[in-house]
Amino acid sequence: MRTAITRARVFDGHALTEPRTVVLDGPLITADTTTGGARVVDARGAVLLPGLVDAHVHVTTEAQLTALRDHGVTTALDMAAFPITVVDALRSLPGLPEIRTAGVPAAAPGGHHARVPGFPPEAEVAGPADADAFVAARLAEGSDHLKIVLEGDLMPVPTVVALVAAAHARGLLVVAHTADPAAVAIAAEAGVDVLTHLPLGAPLDPAPVAALAGRVVVPTLTMMEGAAERAGAPQAFAGTLASAGALHRAGVPLLAGTDANDQPAVPFSPEHGPSLHHELELLVAAGLTPVEALNAATTRPAGLLGLPDRGAVRPGLRADLVLVDGDPLADIADTRAITRVWSAGVEHVAA
Repeated sequence: MRTAITRARVFDGHALTEPRTVVLDGPLITADTTTGGARVVDARGAVLLPGLVDAHVHVTTEAQLTALRDHGVTTALDMAAFPITVVDALRSLPGLPEIRTAGVPAAAPGGHHARVPGFPPEAEVAGPADADAFVAARLAEGSDHLKIVLEGDLMPVPTVVALVAAAHARGLLVVAHTADPAAVAIAAEAGVDVLTHLPLGAPLDPAPVAALAGRVVVPTLTMMEGAAERAGAPQAFAGTLASAGALHRAGVPLLAGTDANDQPAVPFSPEHGPSLHHELELLVAAGLTPVEALNAATTRPAGLLGLPDRGAVRPGLRADLVLVDGDPLADIADTRAITRVWSAGVEHVAA
Protein backbone atom coordinates (compact mmCIF):
# COMPACT_ATOMS: atom_id res chain seq x y z
CA MET A 1 0.00 0.00 0.00
CA ARG A 2 1.31 3.46 -0.95
CA THR A 3 1.05 6.43 1.38
CA ALA A 4 1.83 9.97 0.22
CA ILE A 5 2.82 12.45 2.92
CA THR A 6 2.28 15.83 1.30
CA ARG A 7 3.37 19.35 2.30
CA ALA A 8 6.00 18.05 4.74
CA ARG A 9 9.09 20.03 5.66
CA VAL A 10 11.72 17.30 5.67
CA PHE A 11 14.78 17.27 7.92
CA ASP A 12 17.65 16.37 5.59
CA GLY A 13 20.39 16.24 8.23
CA HIS A 14 21.23 19.92 7.83
CA ALA A 15 18.05 21.94 7.51
CA LEU A 16 14.36 21.73 6.68
CA THR A 17 13.33 21.52 3.06
CA GLU A 18 10.50 23.46 1.54
CA PRO A 19 7.21 21.57 1.83
CA ARG A 20 7.33 18.48 -0.40
CA THR A 21 5.87 15.03 -0.85
CA VAL A 22 7.35 11.80 0.54
CA VAL A 23 5.81 8.54 -0.63
CA LEU A 24 5.96 5.23 1.21
CA ASP A 25 5.50 1.98 -0.64
CA GLY A 26 5.08 -0.71 1.98
CA PRO A 27 8.12 -0.71 4.29
CA LEU A 28 10.26 1.57 2.10
CA ILE A 29 10.43 5.16 0.93
CA THR A 30 10.03 5.29 -2.83
CA ALA A 31 11.43 7.69 -5.43
CA ASP A 32 8.04 7.86 -7.14
CA THR A 33 6.38 10.90 -5.56
CA THR A 34 3.19 10.78 -7.58
CA THR A 35 0.13 10.60 -5.39
CA GLY A 36 -2.17 8.68 -7.74
CA GLY A 37 -3.54 5.60 -6.02
CA ALA A 38 -1.88 6.52 -2.72
CA ARG A 39 -3.54 7.31 0.57
CA VAL A 40 -2.72 10.96 1.22
CA VAL A 41 -1.61 12.34 4.59
CA ASP A 42 -1.50 16.14 4.47
CA ALA A 43 1.32 17.24 6.78
CA ARG A 44 0.20 20.89 6.53
CA GLY A 45 3.78 22.13 6.88
CA ALA A 46 4.71 19.92 9.83
CA VAL A 47 8.26 18.57 10.13
CA LEU A 48 9.10 15.05 8.94
CA LEU A 49 12.06 13.47 10.75
CA PRO A 50 13.73 10.11 10.22
CA GLY A 51 12.69 7.57 12.81
CA LEU A 52 14.66 8.09 16.02
CA VAL A 53 17.31 5.66 17.27
CA ASP A 54 17.80 5.07 21.00
CA ALA A 55 21.35 3.71 21.14
CA HIS A 56 21.07 2.29 24.67
CA VAL A 57 17.97 0.59 26.04
CA HIS A 58 16.96 -2.55 27.90
CA VAL A 59 13.68 -4.04 26.68
CA THR A 60 11.74 -6.95 28.11
CA THR A 61 8.11 -6.28 27.19
CA GLU A 62 5.98 -5.34 24.21
CA ALA A 63 4.61 -2.43 26.24
CA GLN A 64 8.10 -0.91 26.39
CA LEU A 65 8.41 -1.17 22.61
CA THR A 66 5.00 0.44 22.21
CA ALA A 67 6.08 3.33 24.42
CA LEU A 68 9.25 3.77 22.36
CA ARG A 69 7.23 3.77 19.13
CA ASP A 70 4.69 6.24 20.50
CA HIS A 71 7.58 8.64 21.14
CA GLY A 72 9.12 8.30 17.69
CA VAL A 73 11.77 5.65 18.39
CA THR A 74 11.82 3.15 15.53
CA THR A 75 15.17 1.46 16.27
CA ALA A 76 16.40 0.44 19.72
CA LEU A 77 19.81 -0.97 20.63
CA ASP A 78 19.39 -3.33 23.54
CA MET A 79 22.53 -3.46 25.67
CA ALA A 80 21.99 -6.67 27.60
CA ALA A 81 19.53 -9.55 27.45
CA PHE A 82 19.74 -12.67 29.55
CA PRO A 83 18.54 -14.93 28.27
CA ILE A 84 18.52 -13.53 24.75
CA THR A 85 15.19 -15.28 24.13
CA VAL A 86 13.56 -12.45 26.10
CA VAL A 87 14.46 -10.06 23.29
CA ASP A 88 14.04 -12.60 20.49
CA ALA A 89 10.34 -12.80 21.30
CA LEU A 90 10.06 -9.04 20.70
CA ARG A 91 11.98 -8.78 17.45
CA SER A 92 10.24 -7.67 14.28
CA LEU A 93 6.79 -7.10 15.74
CA PRO A 94 4.81 -5.24 13.03
CA GLY A 95 4.65 -1.51 13.62
CA LEU A 96 7.05 -1.56 16.59
CA PRO A 97 10.72 -0.62 16.78
CA GLU A 98 13.37 -2.95 15.45
CA ILE A 99 15.66 -4.24 18.20
CA ARG A 100 19.37 -4.95 17.90
CA THR A 101 20.73 -6.69 20.99
CA ALA A 102 24.00 -7.51 22.71
CA GLY A 103 22.53 -10.59 24.32
CA VAL A 104 24.58 -11.73 27.30
CA PRO A 105 27.25 -9.11 28.15
CA ALA A 106 30.82 -9.90 29.17
CA ALA A 107 31.63 -9.01 32.77
CA ALA A 108 34.41 -9.54 35.28
CA PRO A 109 33.89 -12.16 37.98
CA GLY A 110 32.96 -10.55 41.27
CA GLY A 111 31.94 -7.18 39.85
CA HIS A 112 28.74 -5.29 40.69
CA HIS A 113 26.98 -6.46 37.55
CA ALA A 114 27.87 -10.08 38.26
CA ARG A 115 25.91 -9.71 41.52
CA VAL A 116 22.73 -8.37 39.87
CA PRO A 117 19.84 -10.82 40.45
CA GLY A 118 19.52 -13.16 37.49
CA PHE A 119 22.88 -12.25 35.98
CA PRO A 120 24.01 -15.40 34.12
CA PRO A 121 27.23 -17.11 35.19
CA GLU A 122 28.22 -17.57 31.53
CA ALA A 123 28.62 -13.78 31.32
CA GLU A 124 31.74 -13.89 33.48
CA VAL A 125 34.98 -13.82 31.47
CA ALA A 126 37.92 -14.74 33.66
CA GLY A 127 40.77 -13.99 31.24
CA PRO A 128 41.95 -13.68 27.64
CA ALA A 129 41.78 -17.43 27.08
CA ASP A 130 37.99 -17.33 27.54
CA ALA A 131 37.36 -14.49 25.09
CA ASP A 132 37.06 -16.31 21.78
CA ALA A 133 34.63 -18.93 23.06
CA PHE A 134 32.54 -16.25 24.78
CA VAL A 135 32.17 -14.18 21.61
CA ALA A 136 31.47 -17.28 19.48
CA ALA A 137 28.67 -18.25 21.86
CA ARG A 138 27.11 -14.79 21.67
CA LEU A 139 27.16 -14.83 17.87
CA ALA A 140 25.62 -18.32 17.83
CA GLU A 141 22.81 -17.07 20.08
CA GLY A 142 22.04 -14.19 17.72
CA SER A 143 23.73 -11.19 19.33
CA ASP A 144 24.08 -8.20 17.00
CA HIS A 145 26.95 -6.55 18.89
CA LEU A 146 29.17 -7.31 21.88
CA LYS A 147 28.73 -5.55 25.22
CA ILE A 148 31.58 -5.51 27.75
CA VAL A 149 30.92 -4.30 31.27
CA LEU A 150 33.97 -2.41 32.52
CA GLU A 151 33.94 -1.61 36.23
CA GLY A 152 37.14 0.09 37.30
CA ASP A 153 40.04 -2.22 36.60
CA LEU A 154 38.25 -5.49 37.47
CA MET A 155 38.67 -6.70 33.88
CA PRO A 156 42.35 -6.32 32.87
CA VAL A 157 43.22 -4.71 29.56
CA PRO A 158 44.50 -7.99 27.98
CA THR A 159 41.08 -9.59 28.54
CA VAL A 160 39.30 -6.63 26.97
CA VAL A 161 41.73 -6.63 24.05
CA ALA A 162 41.05 -10.33 23.48
CA LEU A 163 37.29 -9.78 23.53
CA VAL A 164 37.58 -6.89 21.08
CA ALA A 165 39.76 -8.94 18.72
CA ALA A 166 37.38 -11.89 18.82
CA ALA A 167 34.38 -9.67 18.14
CA HIS A 168 36.04 -7.74 15.32
CA ALA A 169 37.13 -11.01 13.70
CA ARG A 170 33.43 -11.88 13.48
CA GLY A 171 32.30 -8.46 12.27
CA LEU A 172 30.74 -7.36 15.57
CA LEU A 173 30.90 -3.87 17.02
CA VAL A 174 32.07 -3.70 20.63
CA VAL A 175 30.28 -1.52 23.17
CA ALA A 176 31.79 -0.94 26.61
CA HIS A 177 30.02 0.15 29.80
CA THR A 178 32.23 2.99 31.07
CA ALA A 179 30.67 4.65 34.10
CA ASP A 180 33.96 5.47 35.82
CA PRO A 181 37.24 7.10 34.68
CA ALA A 182 39.26 3.86 34.90
CA ALA A 183 36.78 2.15 32.59
CA VAL A 184 37.04 5.00 30.07
CA ALA A 185 40.83 4.61 30.01
CA ILE A 186 40.65 0.82 29.58
CA ALA A 187 38.10 1.10 26.77
CA ALA A 188 40.25 3.63 24.92
CA GLU A 189 43.39 1.52 25.32
CA ALA A 190 41.70 -1.73 24.31
CA GLY A 191 40.16 -0.34 21.13
CA VAL A 192 36.44 -0.72 21.79
CA ASP A 193 34.19 0.91 19.20
CA VAL A 194 31.53 2.54 21.39
CA LEU A 195 31.63 3.76 24.99
CA THR A 196 28.32 4.01 26.79
CA HIS A 197 27.90 6.17 29.93
CA LEU A 198 30.16 9.00 31.04
CA PRO A 199 31.36 9.16 34.65
CA LEU A 200 29.72 11.34 37.28
CA GLY A 201 31.86 13.81 39.17
CA ALA A 202 34.88 15.64 37.84
CA PRO A 203 34.93 16.19 34.06
CA LEU A 204 37.25 14.03 32.00
CA ASP A 205 40.76 15.45 31.74
CA PRO A 206 42.06 16.52 28.31
CA ALA A 207 44.19 13.36 27.99
CA PRO A 208 41.31 10.84 28.10
CA VAL A 209 39.25 13.10 25.87
CA ALA A 210 42.06 13.03 23.29
CA ALA A 211 42.44 9.26 23.73
CA LEU A 212 38.85 8.78 22.56
CA ALA A 213 39.56 10.09 19.06
CA GLY A 214 38.16 7.57 16.63
CA ARG A 215 35.68 6.19 19.17
CA VAL A 216 31.93 6.79 19.49
CA VAL A 217 30.33 7.78 22.80
CA VAL A 218 26.76 7.28 24.00
CA PRO A 219 26.86 9.44 27.15
CA THR A 220 23.40 8.40 28.48
CA LEU A 221 23.03 11.81 30.09
CA THR A 222 19.47 11.02 31.19
CA MET A 223 20.64 8.00 33.16
CA MET A 224 23.59 9.82 34.72
CA GLU A 225 21.46 12.82 35.69
CA GLY A 226 18.89 10.54 37.32
CA ALA A 227 21.55 8.49 39.09
CA ALA A 228 23.14 11.65 40.51
CA GLU A 229 19.80 12.95 41.77
CA ARG A 230 18.85 9.60 43.29
CA ALA A 231 22.23 9.48 45.06
CA GLY A 232 21.57 12.90 46.56
CA ALA A 233 24.45 14.46 44.63
CA PRO A 234 22.86 16.33 41.71
CA GLN A 235 25.96 18.52 41.42
CA ALA A 236 27.94 15.46 40.24
CA PHE A 237 26.05 15.56 36.94
CA ALA A 238 27.61 18.90 36.01
CA GLY A 239 30.91 17.11 35.38
CA THR A 240 29.22 14.53 33.13
CA LEU A 241 27.63 17.29 31.07
CA ALA A 242 31.00 19.04 30.84
CA SER A 243 32.65 15.81 29.68
CA ALA A 244 30.07 15.42 26.92
CA GLY A 245 30.71 18.98 25.79
CA ALA A 246 34.47 18.45 25.78
CA LEU A 247 34.14 15.29 23.69
CA HIS A 248 31.86 17.07 21.24
CA ARG A 249 34.31 19.96 20.85
CA ALA A 250 37.10 17.43 20.29
CA GLY A 251 35.17 15.88 17.40
CA VAL A 252 34.19 12.64 19.16
CA PRO A 253 30.75 11.59 17.81
CA LEU A 254 28.02 11.52 20.47
CA LEU A 255 24.91 9.39 20.00
CA ALA A 256 21.57 9.66 21.77
CA GLY A 257 20.94 6.80 24.17
CA THR A 258 19.03 6.72 27.42
CA ASP A 259 19.61 3.39 29.23
CA ALA A 260 15.81 3.12 29.52
CA ASN A 261 15.09 0.13 31.74
CA ASP A 262 12.90 -1.29 34.47
CA GLN A 263 15.58 -3.46 36.04
CA PRO A 264 16.10 -3.89 39.77
CA ALA A 265 19.38 -2.97 41.45
CA VAL A 266 20.29 -0.19 39.01
CA PRO A 267 20.98 3.46 39.94
CA PHE A 268 18.07 4.88 37.91
CA SER A 269 15.41 3.73 35.44
CA PRO A 270 14.72 6.19 32.61
CA GLU A 271 11.29 5.79 31.06
CA HIS A 272 11.09 4.16 27.63
CA GLY A 273 10.22 6.78 25.02
CA PRO A 274 10.02 10.16 26.76
CA SER A 275 13.59 9.81 28.01
CA LEU A 276 15.01 10.03 24.49
CA HIS A 277 13.55 13.50 24.06
CA HIS A 278 15.07 14.53 27.37
CA GLU A 279 18.38 13.07 26.15
CA LEU A 280 18.21 15.32 23.08
CA GLU A 281 17.59 18.31 25.32
CA LEU A 282 20.56 17.39 27.50
CA LEU A 283 22.79 17.00 24.45
CA VAL A 284 21.86 20.55 23.49
CA ALA A 285 22.64 21.64 27.06
CA ALA A 286 26.07 20.00 26.64
CA GLY A 287 26.80 22.20 23.62
CA LEU A 288 25.33 20.46 20.58
CA THR A 289 23.09 22.46 18.29
CA PRO A 290 19.55 21.15 17.78
CA VAL A 291 20.62 19.94 14.31
CA GLU A 292 23.56 18.05 15.83
CA ALA A 293 21.32 16.57 18.52
CA LEU A 294 18.85 15.37 15.89
CA ASN A 295 21.69 13.81 13.93
CA ALA A 296 22.79 12.05 17.13
CA ALA A 297 19.49 10.16 17.03
CA THR A 298 19.20 9.66 13.25
CA THR A 299 22.01 9.91 10.71
CA ARG A 300 24.92 9.31 13.10
CA PRO A 301 23.75 6.04 14.65
CA ALA A 302 22.76 4.82 11.20
CA GLY A 303 26.20 5.54 9.82
CA LEU A 304 28.29 4.55 12.82
CA LEU A 305 26.43 1.51 14.11
CA GLY A 306 25.94 -0.44 10.90
CA LEU A 307 22.38 0.63 10.09
CA PRO A 308 22.71 1.87 6.50
CA ASP A 309 19.05 1.28 5.62
CA ARG A 310 17.68 3.99 7.90
CA GLY A 311 18.49 7.33 9.55
CA ALA A 312 17.40 9.61 6.70
CA VAL A 313 14.33 10.45 4.64
CA ARG A 314 15.56 9.16 1.31
CA PRO A 315 14.24 6.80 -1.41
CA GLY A 316 15.22 3.20 -0.86
CA LEU A 317 15.53 3.47 2.92
CA ARG A 318 13.17 2.03 5.51
CA ALA A 319 10.00 4.01 5.98
CA ASP A 320 10.87 4.92 9.57
CA LEU A 321 9.47 8.43 9.99
CA VAL A 322 8.20 10.83 12.65
CA LEU A 323 5.89 13.77 11.94
CA VAL A 324 6.10 16.58 14.50
CA ASP A 325 4.55 19.99 14.94
CA GLY A 326 6.72 23.03 15.57
CA ASP A 327 10.36 23.36 14.57
CA PRO A 328 12.82 21.11 16.44
CA LEU A 329 15.73 22.82 14.66
CA ALA A 330 14.80 26.00 16.53
CA ASP A 331 13.66 24.33 19.76
CA ILE A 332 14.73 20.72 20.34
CA ALA A 333 11.79 20.26 22.72
CA ASP A 334 9.50 20.27 19.68
CA THR A 335 10.54 16.67 18.99
CA ARG A 336 7.98 15.82 21.68
CA ALA A 337 5.09 17.20 19.58
CA ILE A 338 4.57 13.96 17.65
CA THR A 339 1.45 13.51 15.54
CA ARG A 340 2.32 10.35 13.54
CA VAL A 341 4.99 7.67 13.47
CA TRP A 342 5.76 5.17 10.72
CA SER A 343 7.80 2.10 11.62
CA ALA A 344 8.80 0.20 8.45
CA GLY A 345 5.76 1.78 6.82
CA VAL A 346 3.27 0.85 9.54
CA GLU A 347 1.55 4.02 10.66
CA HIS A 348 0.67 5.01 14.22
CA VAL A 349 -1.41 8.12 14.84
CA ALA A 350 -0.73 9.85 18.15
CA ALA A 351 -3.62 9.92 20.59
